[in-house]
Amino acid sequence: MRGTGLATLPYLLVRHELRLLAGLWLWAVRRTHGTVAGGAVFGYARGQGAMMAGFGFVCVVESVMMSVLLRDWPTVHHVVLVLDVYTVVIVVGLHAASVVRPHVLDPAAGTLRIRRAVHVDVRIPLERIASVRRELRATHERADGELDLAVGSQTSVTVQLAEPVTHVSFFGRRREVRVVRCHAEDPGALVRAVEQAREGHAVP
Repeated sequence: MRGTGLATLPYLLVRHELRLLAGLWLWAVRRTHGTVAGGAVFGYARGQGAMMAGFGFVCVVESVMMSVLLRDWPTVHHVVLVLDVYTVVIVVGLHAASVVRPHVLDPAAGTLRIRRAVHVDVRIPLERIASVRRELRATHERADGELDLAVGSQTSVTVQLAEPVTHVSFFGRRREVRVVRCHAEDPGALVRAVEQAREGHAVP
C-alpha cells in the first residue's frame, strides 16, 4: 500500500487511540509490549519525560482556565472539559506507549526491534546489520534511505544496514531504509548486546 485513502484514515486514527489506551493499561500494571523470554529490552522514554510532563502541565492549566472562562455556559463548558480531559489522557498515553514499547533484541529470532511509542516498529534481522555504534546526534536532516527516531531531539545509536529493511509509516507509506538512528537510555549496553547477538547468530 503506497498511501492511505480517506476511507482508511478513520480506522488508522481509531487504532492509534486504542493503542495509546492499551499502553496506559500496560503502564499501570507495569507490563511491557512485545518483549520475549531470553531477549533484552532497552528503554528510551526517559529522554522525553520532562518535555511530556511540561506539556501535560500546560494542558491541565489550559483546562482550568477554560473551565473558569466558560462557567456561565454549562453546555459548552462540559463539551470543552471532556475534550480537555481527553487531551491530557492522550498526552499521558503517548509517554506511556514509549515506556511500555521499548527496543527489543531477540537473539533467538535473530532480530532487533526498534520502536518509538505506537508510531514506529521496525524489525531488523541481525544478518542485515553491517555495523552498530554509539553516535550522539542532536540534528537530523531528512535523507533518502535513513530513518531518524529522535527522542528529546537526539539519537544516540546508529545502525548501518548491509541490506535495506522496509519502514511503514503511520499512513501506510512504505520506504526502504539502510540507516536507522534511535535513542536509548543506555546506548552502550544496546550496542554491546547487538554486537554479541550478531556474533552468536553468525553462521560458522
